[in-house]
Amino acid sequence: MPAALPSSAARPFPPRRRTAVLLWLYELAWHLLLPVFLLFLWRRGRKEPMYRQHWGERFGGVTTSLQRPVWLHSASMGELRGVAPLIRALLADGHHVLISTLTPAGRTAARTLFGNDMDAGRLQVCFVPLELGWAVRRFVRHTRPRAALMTEIDTWPVLLAGIRQCGVPLGMANAQYPRKSIERDQRVAWGFRADIFQAYELVMCKSQTHAERFREVGCPRVEVVGETRFDLPPSQTHLDAGQALLAPWNLATGAAGGRPVLCFASAIVGEDEQFIEAIRQVRRAVAAAGLPPLLVVYVPRSPQRFDAVAGLMTDAGLQVSRRSRDLDARLQPRADAPDMAGVDVLLGDSLGEMYFYLALSQVVVVGASFVNMGAHNVIEPLALRKPVMVGPSIWGIEYPGVEALEAGVLQQHMGIDSLSRALIELLTSPQKQAQATAGAEAFYAEHGGSTRRHMAVLRPWLESQA
Repeated sequence: MPAALPSSAARPFPPRRRTAVLLWLYELAWHLLLPVFLLFLWRRGRKEPMYRQHWGERFGGVTTSLQRPVWLHSASMGELRGVAPLIRALLADGHHVLISTLTPAGRTAARTLFGNDMDAGRLQVCFVPLELGWAVRRFVRHTRPRAALMTEIDTWPVLLAGIRQCGVPLGMANAQYPRKSIERDQRVAWGFRADIFQAYELVMCKSQTHAERFREVGCPRVEVVGETRFDLPPSQTHLDAGQALLAPWNLATGAAGGRPVLCFASAIVGEDEQFIEAIRQVRRAVAAAGLPPLLVVYVPRSPQRFDAVAGLMTDAGLQVSRRSRDLDARLQPRADAPDMAGVDVLLGDSLGEMYFYLALSQVVVVGASFVNMGAHNVIEPLALRKPVMVGPSIWGIEYPGVEALEAGVLQQHMGIDSLSRALIELLTSPQKQAQATAGAEAFYAEHGGSTRRHMAVLRPWLESQA
């Protein structure tokens, strides 16, 4: 006879009758609009075929041989990569791990990161069930998880309610609750989304600021443990490739005579024209200072924009080299690659090679911050001890953004002219570069160890569910 599912000892959920009614209406809307959503997935499958695969998993039909796994849900590839150190720690403790994700990119990332564990039968990846109560309950019956862990910030109401109603202990790792989100959640639909957070029995937060917000919406147990992205080791292969490329291309190494190199990382729509103007200003100042010509490493966030961005750069009078065309699989120049002395921009038109692009650079500007999108990840450049600059919109990186700003290792600029002046000051002063690098190194060392702190909380919590 199979063992009984674990029972949750937390207070009942939903917390209020009004929340239960809104939850019922929300799920009803999902049932009514289900054909539209399935059509959306089918159309997405034109470009990403995996959207048309594993349909049964979307409805809870997951088959597994894992024994009482820890179910860990990461919606995206980025979230999954960020929580990878915690997954490895759970595996090292002897737990089986079931990873669910929303996207094919997340599923592919799981195979890349944990292929050996999947082959050994310790880990499995699947799509998360849709917002249908019966699908969530079916998923739980088939997988029988010891506990469920969401990552970052997950408020899928039916998913969370279904987990709790099945008696599965529910927690969140790498938890964050941006100010913009809590203000919206408390205002919209009588605080429905804010009430949903009370489904969590354990919330492991990135910072004290986020912890206070989770407590404000009624989460019963909140711990401050930091973010496991700080424990991610940079890709040594990419770092070595970057170093190997520096000498033949005469790129910046801190030594006299090397070209100054500036990286724009994860640029999105609405920023390209702004960044091109910054490039013009910095190029003029670098030339006036008597330094070798500036090289820009430009990495768009979306692969669909690679060609368009290359066109914008060319139209701006910049000579563009594309990684996909001019570098081989080892990230070294092809025989017919152009002479980098005449190249102004290396376009990073590839995926999963960010550490290579960062390794080439002296300073990094992180995108999605000069439009109102909250900025992308700043931890990767900080991990390489690079000074980092962002624009006015940083709500998405409140942690570690606030702490990094206070420590002086992150600069925020309200406009392109201010950004350009700061870049010029840094790129033309070896002393300021050295100071910025030392500050980034100290900051990164201070914020490491989050995986250990997560596990110190998780171990007794998971043991209590045995």
